[in-house]
Amino acid sequence: MNSKFRYYILLIFSLLIIVSCNEAINDNLLDNNKPETHLFIYSDSEVSQQKSRLQVHWWGDDKDGLVIGYLFKWDGIENQWHFTTSNDSVFALPIGTVDTSYTFYVSSVDNSGNGIFDSEVYIGQENIGHEPFTDLNNNSVYDKGEPFFDFGAIDESPAFQKFPIKNSSPEITWNDLSILPEVSFPVMTVGWNAFDLDGNETIKEIHLALNDTSDFIVLSGSTRLVSLIVNDLNSQNPEMNVYINADENKLQDDKLKNLRLNDNNRLYIRGVDISGSKSEFLPLPDTSRSWYISKPKGELLIVDDFESGETAAEFYTARFNEFINDYDVIDLENISLPYESITFQNTLKLFKFIFWYSGSNPSIDLTNLVTQNYLQNGGKIAYSMTFQDSSANFDFSTQIAQTFLPIESFDSQKPISFMFAGANIIPSLEFSNYPSLENQTTVGFVRTFKVSEITASKVYDLTSSQINGSIALLNKTKNLFFIGLPLHQCDAKSSAGNLLKQVFVNEFGLN
Repeated sequence: MNSKFRYYILLIFSLLIIVSCNEAINDNLLDNNKPETHLFIYSDSEVSQQKSRLQVHWWGDDKDGLVIGYLFKWDGIENQWHFTTSNDSVFALPIGTVDTSYTFYVSSVDNSGNGIFDSEVYIGQENIGHEPFTDLNNNSVYDKGEPFFDFGAIDESPAFQKFPIKNSSPEITWNDLSILPEVSFPVMTVGWNAFDLDGNETIKEIHLALNDTSDFIVLSGSTRLVSLIVNDLNSQNPEMNVYINADENKLQDDKLKNLRLNDNNRLYIRGVDISGSKSEFLPLPDTSRSWYISKPKGELLIVDDFESGETAAEFYTARFNEFINDYDVIDLENISLPYESITFQNTLKLFKFIFWYSGSNPSIDLTNLVTQNYLQNGGKIAYSMTFQDSSANFDFSTQIAQTFLPIESFDSQKPISFMFAGANIIPSLEFSNYPSLENQTTVGFVRTFKVSEITASKVYDLTSSQINGSIALLNKTKNLFFIGLPLHQCDAKSSAGNLLKQVFVNEFGLN
Protein backbone atom coordinates (compact mmCIF):
# COMPACT_ATOMS: atom_id res chain seq x y z
CA MET A 1 0.00 0.00 0.00
CA ASN A 2 1.50 3.36 -1.09
CA SER A 3 1.88 6.30 1.27
CA LYS A 4 -0.73 8.40 -0.48
CA PHE A 5 -3.41 5.76 0.03
CA ARG A 6 -2.47 5.43 3.70
CA TYR A 7 -2.83 9.16 4.09
CA TYR A 8 -6.42 9.11 2.80
CA ILE A 9 -7.39 6.23 5.10
CA LEU A 10 -6.05 8.02 8.20
CA LEU A 11 -7.79 11.24 7.18
CA ILE A 12 -11.19 9.52 6.82
CA PHE A 13 -10.77 7.69 10.17
CA SER A 14 -9.86 10.96 11.94
CA LEU A 15 -12.87 12.74 10.50
CA LEU A 16 -15.17 9.94 11.74
CA ILE A 17 -13.80 10.24 15.29
CA ILE A 18 -14.18 14.02 15.29
CA VAL A 19 -17.77 13.82 14.03
CA SER A 20 -18.66 11.11 16.56
CA CYS A 21 -17.20 13.08 19.49
CA ASN A 22 -18.93 16.23 18.37
CA GLU A 23 -22.32 14.44 18.28
CA ALA A 24 -21.83 13.08 21.83
CA ILE A 25 -20.98 16.51 23.17
CA ASN A 26 -23.93 18.19 21.50
CA ASP A 27 -26.53 15.54 22.60
CA ASN A 28 -29.03 16.62 25.40
CA LEU A 29 -28.68 14.61 28.72
CA LEU A 30 -31.74 12.37 29.50
CA ASP A 31 -33.74 13.18 32.69
CA ASN A 32 -33.88 10.43 35.37
CA ASN A 33 -37.16 8.50 35.15
CA LYS A 34 -39.17 8.23 38.34
CA PRO A 35 -40.10 4.69 39.39
CA GLU A 36 -43.61 3.28 39.14
CA THR A 37 -45.28 1.45 42.06
CA HIS A 38 -47.84 -1.38 42.14
CA LEU A 39 -49.57 -3.31 44.92
CA PHE A 40 -52.03 -6.07 45.75
CA ILE A 41 -53.33 -7.58 49.01
CA TYR A 42 -53.79 -11.04 50.43
CA SER A 43 -56.54 -11.27 53.07
CA ASP A 44 -55.92 -13.62 55.95
CA SER A 45 -57.91 -16.73 55.04
CA GLU A 46 -57.81 -18.10 58.58
CA VAL A 47 -60.00 -16.82 61.39
CA SER A 48 -57.64 -14.81 63.57
CA GLN A 49 -58.06 -13.93 67.22
CA GLN A 50 -56.24 -10.66 66.62
CA LYS A 51 -57.33 -7.41 65.07
CA SER A 52 -58.47 -7.47 61.42
CA ARG A 53 -55.47 -8.71 59.49
CA LEU A 54 -54.40 -8.42 55.89
CA GLN A 55 -51.19 -8.90 54.00
CA VAL A 56 -50.18 -6.25 51.45
CA HIS A 57 -47.62 -6.80 48.67
CA TRP A 58 -46.00 -4.11 46.51
CA TRP A 59 -43.23 -3.71 43.96
CA GLY A 60 -41.63 -0.98 41.86
CA ASP A 61 -40.28 -0.59 38.32
CA ASP A 62 -37.51 1.85 37.37
CA LYS A 63 -36.58 2.11 33.67
CA ASP A 64 -33.18 3.65 34.24
CA GLY A 65 -32.12 2.48 37.67
CA LEU A 66 -32.83 0.33 40.68
CA VAL A 67 -35.51 0.56 43.35
CA ILE A 68 -33.86 0.73 46.80
CA GLY A 69 -36.99 0.78 48.93
CA TYR A 70 -40.52 1.98 49.52
CA LEU A 71 -42.37 4.66 51.45
CA PHE A 72 -45.83 3.77 52.78
CA LYS A 73 -48.55 5.09 55.10
CA TRP A 74 -52.07 4.22 56.30
CA ASP A 75 -54.47 7.11 55.84
CA GLY A 76 -57.11 6.96 58.55
CA ILE A 77 -54.70 5.54 61.14
CA GLU A 78 -51.77 7.98 60.97
CA ASN A 79 -50.28 10.47 58.51
CA GLN A 80 -46.65 9.43 58.96
CA TRP A 81 -44.76 7.82 56.10
CA HIS A 82 -42.54 4.80 56.83
CA PHE A 83 -39.60 3.45 54.84
CA THR A 84 -38.97 -0.23 54.17
CA THR A 85 -36.85 -2.32 51.85
CA SER A 86 -39.38 -5.17 51.98
CA ASN A 87 -41.97 -5.94 49.34
CA ASP A 88 -44.76 -6.96 51.71
CA SER A 89 -46.03 -6.83 55.29
CA VAL A 90 -48.91 -8.07 57.43
CA PHE A 91 -50.93 -5.27 59.04
CA ALA A 92 -53.41 -5.44 61.93
CA LEU A 93 -56.08 -2.80 61.44
CA PRO A 94 -57.93 -1.53 64.54
CA ILE A 95 -61.70 -1.48 64.70
CA GLY A 96 -62.93 1.79 66.11
CA THR A 97 -66.45 2.13 64.75
CA VAL A 98 -69.14 -0.20 63.45
CA ASP A 99 -67.73 0.06 59.92
CA THR A 100 -64.61 1.96 58.90
CA SER A 101 -62.19 2.35 55.98
CA TYR A 102 -58.43 2.80 55.71
CA THR A 103 -56.39 3.73 52.61
CA PHE A 104 -52.90 2.34 52.03
CA TYR A 105 -50.36 4.40 50.00
CA VAL A 106 -46.95 3.21 48.80
CA SER A 107 -44.25 4.91 46.66
CA SER A 108 -41.05 3.43 45.22
CA VAL A 109 -37.66 5.11 45.74
CA ASP A 110 -34.85 4.65 43.20
CA ASN A 111 -31.05 4.79 43.56
CA SER A 112 -30.38 8.18 41.92
CA GLY A 113 -29.48 9.86 45.20
CA ASN A 114 -27.32 12.99 45.49
CA GLY A 115 -24.72 11.44 47.79
CA ILE A 116 -25.55 13.66 50.77
CA PHE A 117 -27.96 13.33 53.71
CA ASP A 118 -31.20 15.20 53.04
CA SER A 119 -33.06 16.56 56.06
CA GLU A 120 -36.15 17.11 53.93
CA VAL A 121 -37.70 14.65 51.51
CA TYR A 122 -40.75 15.38 49.36
CA ILE A 123 -43.42 13.29 47.70
CA GLY A 124 -44.84 15.82 45.33
CA GLN A 125 -45.40 18.90 47.52
CA GLU A 126 -45.56 16.93 50.79
CA ASN A 127 -42.57 17.12 53.10
CA ILE A 128 -42.29 13.66 54.70
CA GLY A 129 -39.19 14.40 56.81
CA HIS A 130 -35.54 13.35 56.55
CA GLU A 131 -33.93 10.35 54.91
CA PRO A 132 -33.75 7.33 57.23
CA PHE A 133 -30.37 6.85 58.93
CA THR A 134 -28.66 4.66 61.52
CA ASP A 135 -28.36 6.69 64.73
CA LEU A 136 -25.06 5.25 65.96
CA ASN A 137 -24.77 7.53 69.00
CA ASN A 138 -28.51 7.47 69.83
CA ASN A 139 -28.86 11.25 69.91
CA SER A 140 -31.84 11.30 67.49
CA VAL A 141 -29.89 13.61 65.16
CA TYR A 142 -28.02 12.71 61.99
CA ASP A 143 -24.26 13.11 62.41
CA LYS A 144 -21.75 13.02 59.61
CA GLY A 145 -20.55 9.53 58.87
CA GLU A 146 -23.68 7.74 60.04
CA PRO A 147 -25.13 5.35 57.40
CA PHE A 148 -28.26 6.57 55.64
CA PHE A 149 -30.51 5.66 52.72
CA ASP A 150 -29.72 8.04 49.90
CA PHE A 151 -33.09 8.65 48.26
CA GLY A 152 -33.22 9.21 44.56
CA ALA A 153 -36.38 9.83 42.63
CA ILE A 154 -39.65 9.02 44.39
CA ASP A 155 -42.85 7.95 42.70
CA GLU A 156 -44.99 11.08 43.09
CA SER A 157 -48.18 9.16 42.26
CA PRO A 158 -48.26 6.50 45.01
CA ALA A 159 -50.11 3.29 44.41
CA PHE A 160 -53.06 3.15 46.78
CA GLN A 161 -55.91 0.90 47.84
CA LYS A 162 -58.92 1.59 50.04
CA PHE A 163 -59.78 -1.15 52.54
CA PRO A 164 -63.30 -1.09 53.99
CA ILE A 165 -63.26 -2.93 57.34
CA LYS A 166 -66.60 -4.24 58.58
CA ASN A 167 -67.02 -4.64 62.34
CA SER A 168 -68.10 -8.07 63.59
CA SER A 169 -70.32 -8.49 66.66
CA PRO A 170 -68.97 -10.56 69.56
CA GLU A 171 -69.92 -14.22 69.85
CA ILE A 172 -70.68 -15.56 73.34
CA THR A 173 -71.32 -19.22 74.20
CA TRP A 174 -71.70 -20.93 77.57
CA ASN A 175 -68.80 -23.32 78.02
CA ASP A 176 -69.12 -27.09 78.27
CA LEU A 177 -68.90 -27.13 82.07
CA SER A 178 -71.82 -24.74 82.51
CA ILE A 179 -74.66 -27.26 82.50
CA LEU A 180 -77.05 -26.35 85.29
CA PRO A 181 -78.80 -29.01 87.37
CA GLU A 182 -82.59 -29.11 87.49
CA VAL A 183 -82.48 -28.09 91.15
CA SER A 184 -79.82 -26.27 93.16
CA PHE A 185 -79.41 -23.95 96.10
CA PRO A 186 -78.87 -20.22 95.40
CA VAL A 187 -75.18 -20.57 94.56
CA MET A 188 -73.67 -21.37 91.18
CA THR A 189 -70.44 -21.03 89.20
CA VAL A 190 -70.65 -20.59 85.43
CA GLY A 191 -68.23 -19.80 82.62
CA TRP A 192 -68.44 -18.82 78.98
CA ASN A 193 -66.43 -18.49 75.79
CA ALA A 194 -66.11 -15.11 74.06
CA PHE A 195 -64.86 -14.54 70.52
CA ASP A 196 -64.70 -11.61 68.13
CA LEU A 197 -63.39 -11.75 64.57
CA ASP A 198 -61.96 -8.28 65.06
CA GLY A 199 -59.92 -9.50 68.02
CA ASN A 200 -61.01 -10.71 71.44
CA GLU A 201 -59.44 -7.61 72.93
CA THR A 202 -62.18 -5.54 71.21
CA ILE A 203 -64.79 -7.08 73.53
CA LYS A 204 -65.34 -4.23 75.98
CA GLU A 205 -68.13 -5.51 78.24
CA ILE A 206 -69.94 -8.65 79.31
CA HIS A 207 -73.58 -8.16 80.33
CA LEU A 208 -75.02 -10.69 82.80
CA ALA A 209 -78.68 -10.81 83.80
CA LEU A 210 -80.91 -13.06 85.90
CA ASN A 211 -84.46 -13.59 84.61
CA ASP A 212 -84.78 -10.01 83.29
CA THR A 213 -82.49 -8.93 80.41
CA SER A 214 -83.38 -5.27 80.93
CA ASP A 215 -81.72 -5.38 84.36
CA PHE A 216 -78.14 -6.57 83.82
CA ILE A 217 -74.77 -5.98 85.45
CA VAL A 218 -71.70 -4.94 83.44
CA LEU A 219 -68.53 -7.04 83.72
CA SER A 220 -65.14 -6.45 82.17
CA GLY A 221 -64.84 -7.76 78.64
CA SER A 222 -62.04 -10.10 79.74
CA THR A 223 -64.20 -11.89 82.35
CA ARG A 224 -64.87 -15.56 81.56
CA LEU A 225 -65.98 -17.06 84.90
CA VAL A 226 -68.11 -15.98 87.87
CA SER A 227 -69.43 -17.47 91.09
CA LEU A 228 -72.93 -16.36 92.09
CA ILE A 229 -73.88 -16.55 95.76
CA VAL A 230 -77.08 -15.32 97.38
CA ASN A 231 -76.45 -12.21 99.46
CA ASP A 232 -79.30 -12.42 101.98
CA LEU A 233 -81.60 -15.44 102.18
CA ASN A 234 -84.14 -13.58 104.30
CA SER A 235 -84.49 -10.55 102.02
CA GLN A 236 -87.82 -9.87 100.32
CA ASN A 237 -85.88 -9.15 97.12
CA PRO A 238 -82.79 -11.37 97.36
CA GLU A 239 -79.76 -10.51 95.24
CA MET A 240 -76.65 -12.47 94.33
CA ASN A 241 -73.05 -11.50 94.96
CA VAL A 242 -70.86 -11.90 91.88
CA TYR A 243 -67.27 -13.08 92.37
CA ILE A 244 -65.01 -12.64 89.35
CA ASN A 245 -63.10 -15.81 88.42
CA ALA A 246 -64.70 -17.46 91.48
CA ASP A 247 -62.25 -15.51 93.63
CA GLU A 248 -63.70 -14.56 97.01
CA ASN A 249 -61.42 -11.50 97.02
CA LYS A 250 -62.83 -10.17 93.73
CA LEU A 251 -66.38 -9.15 94.55
CA GLN A 252 -68.17 -7.26 91.79
CA ASP A 253 -69.61 -3.92 92.97
CA ASP A 254 -73.00 -4.52 91.37
CA LYS A 255 -75.22 -7.35 92.59
CA LEU A 256 -77.26 -9.61 90.34
CA LYS A 257 -80.93 -8.83 90.94
CA ASN A 258 -84.22 -10.64 90.27
CA LEU A 259 -83.40 -13.93 92.03
CA ARG A 260 -86.49 -16.12 92.49
CA LEU A 261 -86.19 -18.49 95.44
CA ASN A 262 -88.24 -21.70 95.28
CA ASP A 263 -88.91 -21.01 91.63
CA ASN A 264 -87.41 -21.47 88.18
CA ASN A 265 -84.64 -19.10 87.10
CA ARG A 266 -82.60 -18.39 83.99
CA LEU A 267 -79.30 -16.60 83.38
CA TYR A 268 -78.61 -14.45 80.32
CA ILE A 269 -75.32 -13.23 78.87
CA ARG A 270 -74.13 -11.11 75.96
CA GLY A 271 -70.95 -9.35 74.79
CA VAL A 272 -70.41 -5.74 73.70
CA ASP A 273 -67.40 -4.59 71.65
CA ILE A 274 -65.67 -1.21 71.54
CA SER A 275 -67.96 -0.04 68.75
CA GLY A 276 -71.07 -0.78 70.80
CA SER A 277 -72.03 -3.79 68.70
CA LYS A 278 -73.80 -6.40 70.86
CA SER A 279 -74.40 -10.11 70.64
CA GLU A 280 -77.84 -11.49 71.39
CA PHE A 281 -78.61 -12.43 74.99
CA LEU A 282 -77.91 -16.14 75.41
CA PRO A 283 -79.95 -18.02 78.05
CA LEU A 284 -78.78 -20.66 80.53
CA PRO A 285 -80.39 -23.11 80.63
CA ASP A 286 -82.06 -22.94 77.23
CA THR A 287 -85.83 -22.99 76.93
CA SER A 288 -85.92 -26.81 76.76
CA ARG A 289 -84.74 -27.14 80.38
CA SER A 290 -85.40 -25.53 83.75
CA TRP A 291 -83.31 -24.47 86.76
CA TYR A 292 -85.15 -24.45 90.07
CA ILE A 293 -83.42 -22.58 92.90
CA SER A 294 -84.38 -23.90 96.31
CA LYS A 295 -84.16 -21.77 99.43
CA PRO A 296 -82.47 -23.63 102.31
CA LYS A 297 -85.07 -24.78 104.85
CA GLY A 298 -82.80 -24.52 107.85
CA GLU A 299 -79.22 -24.64 109.08
CA LEU A 300 -78.54 -28.35 108.46
CA LEU A 301 -77.55 -30.01 105.19
CA ILE A 302 -77.36 -33.80 104.79
CA VAL A 303 -74.89 -34.88 102.10
CA ASP A 304 -75.96 -38.23 100.64
CA ASP A 305 -72.75 -39.75 99.25
CA PHE A 306 -73.99 -43.35 99.46
CA GLU A 307 -74.25 -45.24 96.16
CA SER A 308 -77.73 -46.60 95.46
CA GLY A 309 -78.72 -45.78 98.99
CA GLU A 310 -82.51 -45.43 99.14
CA THR A 311 -82.59 -47.46 102.35
CA ALA A 312 -79.81 -45.34 103.86
CA ALA A 313 -81.56 -42.11 102.84
CA GLU A 314 -84.80 -43.22 104.44
CA PHE A 315 -82.95 -44.20 107.63
CA TYR A 316 -81.24 -40.83 108.10
CA THR A 317 -84.39 -38.91 107.22
CA ALA A 318 -86.27 -40.79 109.92
CA ARG A 319 -83.50 -40.30 112.51
CA PHE A 320 -83.12 -36.56 111.97
CA ASN A 321 -86.89 -36.12 111.97
CA GLU A 322 -86.80 -37.28 115.58
CA PHE A 323 -85.13 -34.07 116.76
CA ILE A 324 -85.20 -31.47 113.96
CA ASN A 325 -87.90 -30.34 111.54
CA ASP A 326 -86.18 -28.25 108.88
CA TYR A 327 -83.13 -29.47 106.95
CA ASP A 328 -82.04 -30.10 103.36
CA VAL A 329 -80.53 -33.04 101.50
CA ILE A 330 -78.17 -33.05 98.53
CA ASP A 331 -77.61 -36.32 96.70
CA LEU A 332 -74.14 -36.36 95.14
CA GLU A 333 -74.99 -39.43 93.06
CA ASN A 334 -77.89 -37.75 91.29
CA ILE A 335 -76.69 -34.17 90.89
CA SER A 336 -74.06 -32.74 88.60
CA LEU A 337 -72.83 -29.26 89.46
CA PRO A 338 -70.84 -27.06 87.08
CA TYR A 339 -67.38 -26.39 88.49
CA GLU A 340 -68.29 -28.91 91.19
CA SER A 341 -65.53 -28.17 93.70
CA ILE A 342 -66.29 -24.42 93.70
CA THR A 343 -70.09 -24.65 93.55
CA PHE A 344 -70.29 -27.39 96.16
CA GLN A 345 -68.00 -25.55 98.55
CA ASN A 346 -70.12 -22.42 98.23
CA THR A 347 -73.25 -24.52 98.76
CA LEU A 348 -71.93 -25.84 102.08
CA LYS A 349 -71.36 -22.27 103.28
CA LEU A 350 -75.12 -21.68 103.20
CA PHE A 351 -75.43 -24.08 106.14
CA LYS A 352 -73.99 -24.08 109.66
CA PHE A 353 -74.13 -27.87 110.06
CA ILE A 354 -73.30 -30.75 107.71
CA PHE A 355 -73.90 -34.48 108.06
CA TRP A 356 -72.00 -36.38 105.32
CA TYR A 357 -72.57 -40.11 105.02
CA SER A 358 -71.20 -42.68 102.59
CA GLY A 359 -70.21 -46.31 102.21
CA SER A 360 -66.72 -47.51 101.32
CA ASN A 361 -66.38 -45.26 98.27
CA PRO A 362 -66.84 -41.67 99.49
CA SER A 363 -66.10 -38.66 97.26
CA ILE A 364 -62.78 -38.32 99.02
CA ASP A 365 -61.25 -35.74 96.65
CA LEU A 366 -64.23 -33.46 97.22
CA THR A 367 -64.11 -34.11 100.96
CA ASN A 368 -60.42 -33.22 101.10
CA LEU A 369 -61.02 -30.02 99.21
CA VAL A 370 -63.93 -28.54 101.11
CA THR A 371 -63.59 -29.63 104.75
CA GLN A 372 -60.95 -27.25 106.10
CA ASN A 373 -62.37 -24.27 104.23
CA TYR A 374 -65.83 -25.03 105.59
CA LEU A 375 -64.58 -25.35 109.17
CA GLN A 376 -62.54 -22.16 108.91
CA ASN A 377 -65.70 -20.30 107.88
CA GLY A 378 -67.47 -21.38 111.08
CA GLY A 379 -69.19 -24.56 109.91
CA LYS A 380 -69.52 -27.84 111.84
CA ILE A 381 -69.46 -31.22 110.13
CA ALA A 382 -69.96 -34.91 111.00
CA TYR A 383 -68.84 -37.83 108.82
CA SER A 384 -70.00 -41.45 108.71
CA MET A 385 -68.08 -43.58 106.18
CA THR A 386 -65.49 -46.29 105.57
CA PHE A 387 -62.50 -46.35 103.22
CA GLN A 388 -61.83 -49.18 100.80
CA ASP A 389 -58.37 -50.21 99.63
CA SER A 390 -56.62 -48.05 97.06
CA SER A 391 -57.41 -48.89 93.44
CA ALA A 392 -57.45 -47.27 90.04
CA ASN A 393 -60.84 -45.76 90.95
CA PHE A 394 -60.18 -44.90 94.59
CA ASP A 395 -56.90 -43.44 95.83
CA PHE A 396 -56.64 -43.84 99.57
CA SER A 397 -53.78 -43.30 101.99
CA THR A 398 -53.17 -41.99 105.48
CA GLN A 399 -51.94 -38.72 103.96
CA ILE A 400 -55.22 -38.27 102.08
CA ALA A 401 -57.28 -38.88 105.22
CA GLN A 402 -55.10 -36.56 107.27
CA THR A 403 -56.01 -33.63 105.02
CA PHE A 404 -59.45 -33.51 106.65
CA LEU A 405 -59.26 -35.81 109.71
CA PRO A 406 -57.12 -35.50 112.89
CA ILE A 407 -55.68 -39.02 112.56
CA GLU A 408 -52.07 -40.06 113.16
CA SER A 409 -52.29 -43.41 111.38
CA PHE A 410 -54.54 -46.30 110.44
CA ASP A 411 -54.11 -49.66 112.09
CA SER A 412 -52.57 -52.51 110.14
CA GLN A 413 -54.73 -53.87 107.37
CA LYS A 414 -56.57 -57.06 108.39
CA PRO A 415 -56.64 -60.22 106.26
CA ILE A 416 -60.42 -59.92 106.29
CA SER A 417 -61.55 -56.38 105.49
CA PHE A 418 -65.17 -56.84 106.52
CA MET A 419 -66.85 -57.08 109.90
CA PHE A 420 -69.64 -59.48 110.75
CA ALA A 421 -72.85 -58.40 112.49
CA GLY A 422 -72.79 -58.15 116.27
CA ALA A 423 -69.64 -56.06 116.78
CA ASN A 424 -69.77 -53.74 119.77
CA ILE A 425 -69.11 -50.00 119.37
CA ILE A 426 -68.44 -48.78 122.92
CA PRO A 427 -68.05 -45.12 123.97
CA SER A 428 -64.76 -44.14 125.60
CA LEU A 429 -64.67 -42.99 129.24
CA GLU A 430 -64.55 -39.34 128.21
CA PHE A 431 -67.79 -39.81 126.25
CA SER A 432 -69.58 -42.21 128.55
CA ASN A 433 -72.83 -40.33 127.99
CA TYR A 434 -72.82 -41.42 124.34
CA PRO A 435 -75.01 -44.44 123.44
CA SER A 436 -73.50 -47.87 122.70
CA LEU A 437 -73.88 -49.09 119.11
CA GLU A 438 -73.98 -52.49 117.42
CA ASN A 439 -73.96 -53.36 113.74
CA GLN A 440 -76.84 -55.49 112.53
CA THR A 441 -75.34 -56.33 109.12
CA THR A 442 -71.87 -57.10 107.74
CA VAL A 443 -69.84 -53.93 107.11
CA GLY A 444 -67.06 -53.86 104.54
CA PHE A 445 -63.67 -52.10 104.63
CA VAL A 446 -63.67 -51.19 108.31
CA ARG A 447 -60.47 -49.40 109.40
CA THR A 448 -59.54 -48.54 112.97
CA PHE A 449 -57.06 -45.76 113.57
CA LYS A 450 -54.92 -43.86 116.05
CA VAL A 451 -56.42 -40.49 116.98
CA SER A 452 -54.21 -37.41 116.95
CA GLU A 453 -54.62 -36.66 120.66
CA ILE A 454 -53.25 -33.11 120.38
CA THR A 455 -56.21 -31.98 118.29
CA ALA A 456 -58.90 -34.63 118.87
CA SER A 457 -60.31 -37.19 121.34
CA LYS A 458 -61.37 -40.80 120.84
CA VAL A 459 -65.14 -41.22 121.11
CA TYR A 460 -65.73 -44.94 120.34
CA ASP A 461 -63.81 -48.22 120.52
CA LEU A 462 -64.66 -51.11 118.23
CA THR A 463 -64.52 -54.63 119.69
CA SER A 464 -65.17 -57.69 117.56
CA SER A 465 -63.70 -61.08 116.72
CA GLN A 466 -62.11 -59.58 113.58
CA ILE A 467 -61.29 -55.92 114.16
CA ASN A 468 -60.51 -53.91 117.30
CA GLY A 469 -59.44 -50.29 117.88
CA SER A 470 -60.54 -46.68 117.81
CA ILE A 471 -63.38 -46.06 115.38
CA ALA A 472 -64.70 -42.52 116.12
CA LEU A 473 -63.34 -39.11 117.15
CA LEU A 474 -64.34 -35.55 117.98
CA ASN A 475 -61.86 -32.73 117.52
CA LYS A 476 -61.01 -30.41 120.41
CA THR A 477 -62.84 -27.43 118.91
CA LYS A 478 -65.98 -29.58 118.64
CA ASN A 479 -66.70 -28.75 115.03
CA LEU A 480 -65.73 -32.10 113.44
CA PHE A 481 -66.99 -35.60 114.30
CA PHE A 482 -65.97 -38.75 112.43
CA ILE A 483 -67.04 -42.37 112.76
CA GLY A 484 -65.48 -44.98 110.48
CA LEU A 485 -68.71 -46.91 110.11
CA PRO A 486 -71.98 -46.40 108.24
CA LEU A 487 -74.38 -45.54 111.05
CA HIS A 488 -77.41 -46.91 109.21
CA GLN A 489 -75.80 -50.35 109.50
CA CYS A 490 -75.04 -49.91 113.22
CA ASP A 491 -78.52 -49.49 114.68
CA ALA A 492 -79.08 -52.92 116.17
CA LYS A 493 -79.79 -51.23 119.53
CA SER A 494 -81.87 -48.43 117.91
CA SER A 495 -79.35 -45.93 119.25
CA ALA A 496 -77.87 -44.36 116.10
CA GLY A 497 -80.46 -41.58 116.24
CA ASN A 498 -79.41 -40.79 119.80
CA LEU A 499 -75.78 -40.50 118.65
CA LEU A 500 -76.75 -38.04 115.90
CA LYS A 501 -78.68 -35.95 118.40
CA GLN A 502 -75.78 -36.06 120.86
CA VAL A 503 -73.33 -34.79 118.21
CA PHE A 504 -75.47 -32.15 116.52
CA VAL A 505 -77.46 -30.79 119.47
CA ASN A 506 -75.19 -31.27 122.48
CA GLU A 507 -71.77 -30.87 120.83
CA PHE A 508 -72.42 -28.68 117.76
CA GLY A 509 -75.24 -26.55 119.22
CA LEU A 510 -77.94 -27.21 116.61
CA ASN A 511 -81.26 -25.78 117.81
